[in-house]
Amino acid sequence: MPDCKRISSRDNAFFKSLLKLAGSARERREAGQTLLDGPHLLRAWLDSGRQAAHLLLNPSALDDAEIAQLRAACPDTPCTVFDDALFKQLSELKTPNGLLALIDIPQPDPTRANDFVLLLEDIQDPGNLGSILRSAAAAGCDAVYMSQGCADAWSPRVLRAAMGGHFILAINESCDLLDIASRFDGRLFASSLQAETTLYACDLHGKIAFAIGNEGAGLSEELQAQAQQRFIIPMPGKVESLNAAAAAAVCLFEAVRQRN
Repeated sequence: MPDCKRISSRDNAFFKSLLKLAGSARERREAGQTLLDGPHLLRAWLDSGRQAAHLLLNPSALDDAEIAQLRAACPDTPCTVFDDALFKQLSELKTPNGLLALIDIPQPDPTRANDFVLLLEDIQDPGNLGSILRSAAAAGCDAVYMSQGCADAWSPRVLRAAMGGHFILAINESCDLLDIASRFDGRLFASSLQAETTLYACDLHGKIAFAIGNEGAGLSEELQAQAQQRFIIPMPGKVESLNAAAAAAVCLFEAVRQRN
C-alpha cells in the first residue's frame, strides 16, 4: 500500500476542494466527483468493479483492520490522512468512521438496454431519494431517470441512504421526463388516487416503467397523461397516502412478485 500523505492545515488546497465537494451539488457536477462515506460504501463501489480516485482517512483509521483490508484492495490508490478536526468537516456523520473515498461519478451508458425503469419527478428529500434508489437496485431495475427538481443523487446523504444502490443502477439526472416517457417503448405505469385499477390488477410483465411523483404534490398531470396505465395502491387503513419511498417499494416489489 502507498504511504499516506498527512494534512493538518485547513488552508491546504486539496482539503478546500474536498470541502466544496462535500457541501455543493454544483461542485460535484462540475468536478464529476463525489465522496463515499464509510467502509460499506467503498466496498460496494469496489464490488462493482471500480476503483477509488483517492482514499481519505483520519489518524485512527490507520489501525482499523477493516479499513486496512480495503486499502489493500486499492494498492495503487493514493491515500491522505487528515487531522480529526479537518476530517470531521468532510464527513456529515456526527461520529465519523474514519474513511472517505473520492470517486469519479459514473456516467450512464446510452446504449444499455433498459427493460425495468423508474421515472422520478421532483423527489426532493434526500432520504426518500436514497431509499428509492436502494429499493430499485434490490428489485433489479435497470435505470432511473430523475427530473431537474429531484435532490442531488450523488450527495453524501443520498449515497448513505441508498447503501450502494447507485453502483448497480444507470442513474440519469436532470431529465425531461415527458420526453423520456414519450420515447420509452414499453408501458408506463403511473399512480393516481383517481384510478379505478389497483396496482395488483396490473400486468407488470415485459418492458415497464413506473413514474413516482413528488412527496407532497404527487405526479404531474402531464406525466400521468403519458402513462398507458394508471393505478391506485389499495390502502384499507385510515391514511391518505404513502410517502414516495414506500410507494415506490410497493410498486417495485409487486413487479418482482409477478415477474418471478
